[in-house]
Order: sequence, then C-alpha cells, then structure tokens
Amino acid sequence: MSIWKRDFTLESLNRSSAGTLIEHLGICYSQIGEDFLQATMGVEPMTRQPMGLLHGGASVVLAETLGSVAGNMCVSREQCCVGLEINANHVRAKRDGVVTGTARPLHLGATTQLWQIDIHDEKAHLVCTSRLTLAIRQSKRG
Repeated sequence: MSIWKRDFTLESLNRSSAGTLIEHLGICYSQIGEDFLQATMGVEPMTRQPMGLLHGGASVVLAETLGSVAGNMCVSREQCCVGLEINANHVRAKRDGVVTGTARPLHLGATTQLWQIDIHDEKAHLVCTSRLTLAIRQSKRG
C-alpha cells in the first residue's frame, strides 16, 4: 500500500529542482517506491570538501532534500512539511563516483513525521545515515 497522497513523477520532481541548490549539486530523483523515495548525487568538485572527500554538508543536503520532498508528498495539498531537526552520521569516506540516498518514513503522524535517510555508494556500502524530523503545517501557498 502506497504512502503517497499526491500525484508526482520522477520527471516532475526533477523539473522542480531547476534553479535550486538541488540542481546545483546534481541531485537527481531516481526511484519512487510504495514507501520510499530515492535520488543520486555525484561525488564531484561541487560536492567535495578541500581534502577531496564527499562533503558532509552535501550528504545532509541530499538527505534533507529526500526527506522533505517525500514528507510533502505524504500530506494533502492543504498541508506542508517543514524541517525541525536533522542529524547525520558520516560512516564512510567517498572520493568519487555516485551516492544514492533512500528516504523511508519511521513515523507519519498528524503533526510530525520522522524519516530515515541512508546514503550508499555503488557497492552498497553505507556512506551516511540521517534522521529528519518534519513538522506538518497548514499550507500558506495559494
């Protein structure tokens, strides 16, 4: 059974990234499942820190992007989700290639959501694990 309450596609999500930090970092939504959202990000100059490793902040951007977008797809159009707290544990260094983040809900409540976002490399090694707490608000968009 799907957790999604809004209609969306990979194409619509990727289009919505135009002109944002998401596009700048090369984050690309890659898979939608019944209970998960996935995206990839290259380990390239704009996502590396000065020592040549994947920047922890870039991993957090990927995690927060996935959790926030997924959270908003799980509420009605009259509601929106906003971030309250995110944490990340960086468990493996990455110098090049591609990482893939997968967001899955741990809790989908009436006022809050909790998302687990795991980021893996091409060999399925865990690079970063993150938890994101979202608040559900009434949307102020027209």
